[in-house]
Amino acid sequence: MPLFDLPLEQLRAYRPDRDEPADFDDFWSRTLTEARAIDAAPAYTPFDLPLTAVDVYDAAFSGWGGDRINGWFIAPRGAQGPLPTVVQYIGYSGGRGFPHDHLVWPAAGYAYLIVETRGQGGGSFDSPGATGDPHGGSSAQTAGMMTRGILDENEYYYRRVFTDAVRAIDAVMTHPLVDPERIVVHGGSQGGGIAQAVAGLHPAVKAALVDVPFLTHFRRAVEITDREPYQELVRYLSANRAAEERVFRTLSYFDGVNFAARGTAAALYSVGLMDAVCPPSTVFAAYNHWQGPKEIAVYPWNEHEGGSGFHREQALRYLYKLFA
Repeated sequence: MPLFDLPLEQLRAYRPDRDEPADFDDFWSRTLTEARAIDAAPAYTPFDLPLTAVDVYDAAFSGWGGDRINGWFIAPRGAQGPLPTVVQYIGYSGGRGFPHDHLVWPAAGYAYLIVETRGQGGGSFDSPGATGDPHGGSSAQTAGMMTRGILDENEYYYRRVFTDAVRAIDAVMTHPLVDPERIVVHGGSQGGGIAQAVAGLHPAVKAALVDVPFLTHFRRAVEITDREPYQELVRYLSANRAAEERVFRTLSYFDGVNFAARGTAAALYSVGLMDAVCPPSTVFAAYNHWQGPKEIAVYPWNEHEGGSGFHREQALRYLYKLFA
């Protein structure tokens, strides 16, 4: 994929006006208050696996509507805590996979929770999921998740997803190994968009690792890329021409740019300048609105993989320095 977006010097200054509804904060305050009123104690069930350097638990907690959300909780074997803790969210269509997929952060001395995205995990054969979504929304939709409940912000799929993700922070903070003063959110693509939202919604988040975030600056994304999953929105609008205003009204409650404007934690972003899935201008739009201390790693010759393993190394060094 060639360079197709703004030149880097323009990207660094790209800070578009935010499309934000007047009741954005009230909407999310109400949403989270309702979710927290339906609670059950998190469960951490020991998982029998011959990984001798870590302790593995099958994790579950209450998300939106009290629905059960699954994940893996992994910590260095025999750790006493309190430990800095990384909470990771997953890319589009992926599930939690297998515990042996997630050993980097425990190997670095962190407690680690990977959080499933409800209704996903069936689109990748090597990362299966175990969390369903019993709430479908009443409006018509295209295949995939992007238009599920799209005509009403109260029914929209990502209202449930972002709420689940916030409740994951509530849940992990109760674990005796976890240091509630050193909570990190992390994710790439959809996971990056979710981490970005949680950092804007939960005051306990002290750091955010936001890699090539999806769910950000929706209107520009659908105007300049022909890649999935943003094309789900394009196909919906192409068939539902009168719904444009309503669709973008709904999306404004879930736009990463608006969450970034509320982000006060330390943040490390990454962006690939050849990324047509999450165009670089959409990433910079959020990054340039971020309120806390921030850095961005720019990968000029990379697409949606960003810096891959190289950037994971940068993230490890970033948190080591931050918490040292």
